[in-house]
Amino acid sequence: MLALNKQSCSFMSRKVYLAIFFLVFTFDWARAQNIPSPDDLLKQAHTVAFDQKNYPLAISLMKQAIAKSPDYSDLHIFLGRLYTWTDKLDSARAEFTFVLNKHPDYEDASLAFGSLEYWNNNSEKALRYTEDGLKYHPRSNDLLFLKARILHGLRKDREANIILNNIIKADPKNAVVRAFADKISDKSANNKIGISYDYIYFDKQFNTPWHLAEVDYTRQTPLGSISGILNYANRFNSNGLQYEVDAYPHISRVFYAYVSGAYSGNEGVFPKYRSGFSLYANLPKSFEGELGFRYLYFTGATWLYTASLGKYYKDFRFNLRTYLTPSNSSISQSYNFNVRYYTGGTDDYFSFSIGTGISPDDPRNIILLNNGNNYKLRSNNISAGYRHTIKQNIIFINASLDNQEYQFQTRGNQLDIGIGYQRKF
Repeated sequence: MLALNKQSCSFMSRKVYLAIFFLVFTFDWARAQNIPSPDDLLKQAHTVAFDQKNYPLAISLMKQAIAKSPDYSDLHIFLGRLYTWTDKLDSARAEFTFVLNKHPDYEDASLAFGSLEYWNNNSEKALRYTEDGLKYHPRSNDLLFLKARILHGLRKDREANIILNNIIKADPKNAVVRAFADKISDKSANNKIGISYDYIYFDKQFNTPWHLAEVDYTRQTPLGSISGILNYANRFNSNGLQYEVDAYPHISRVFYAYVSGAYSGNEGVFPKYRSGFSLYANLPKSFEGELGFRYLYFTGATWLYTASLGKYYKDFRFNLRTYLTPSNSSISQSYNFNVRYYTGGTDDYFSFSIGTGISPDDPRNIILLNNGNNYKLRSNNISAGYRHTIKQNIIFINASLDNQEYQFQTRGNQLDIGIGYQRKF
């Protein structure tokens, strides 16, 4: 009987032990489910930073994650980026240095460190970190693009342009790279000369065709490019010359400008004075915006205001532009929509345009703005062109058709064929 009681007690003890073990295991398991892992904290920090812009909370989450997994490199890199965005630059540098000391081949750390120094105007340091990363990842488009931007900041546009063209060859649909390449393409050579010719035929408006020619020279300077242009025109059986200076001064990484002035003593062929100004902004998501004005003086002054919005998408560039001309009773409006399809680098593309009205930037028809209220008459136009690079040589051809209301309810067609050549050196 006693032995039986001992056996029963032993059996009961085992059941109690098992029950306690089960309860403790269940509690620990449940508690473990409620404790976020380092990866969970990283995801939370991404959401808090990008969606809520709550950087202090994101930093706190990353510190919790690093406490759990101190050697997890991605945690240190994202914390360093958070410090960068909140101007805690020394803390950011410490995080990136920690990763690169352990893993010098870590691409994202080199990219983050190089970007930090680039955006804080430490171009030499930025270039060093970027090139260190490229030793291990020579085909990294992200590192190569960063290097190109750094070289542009150091006024080494020729080297930057070579890198950008190589990226475009490997990834032709990269709109961000293409937008930047377009911005600096003309800066990749110190000098550029060009010549062009346009033949313009009218079926009704004028009895004789027009002939336009242009010779230009562009020089890169520390402030931006500056061009001297000599324009020739034969219109209304009269010859004329126009002297023009254009400049594209660099303002910042976001802004640049267009400044232009021209004079002609042949007022029947050209306006006596022409000037223009535009401010350009490189916007996020491969957009570009512009606001500006144009001034023309024939026998009186004409002011026109312009705005445009451009967008790069894969192999394409889209641009919508308007010109607004105020008068005493109304505002004349003209619009143009232009599409480029790139077949290679920045000077290799097909173009197509459709629009209404007369553009003060178009030397073919600018003289038509001189005839009273002609700028209010209706005009529709369509054009196409092709541009191609052969080493440092650029050739182009274009054709356009305008249906112009040159008198009230009287229309005529205008056909333009143009060719041109440019040489960079």
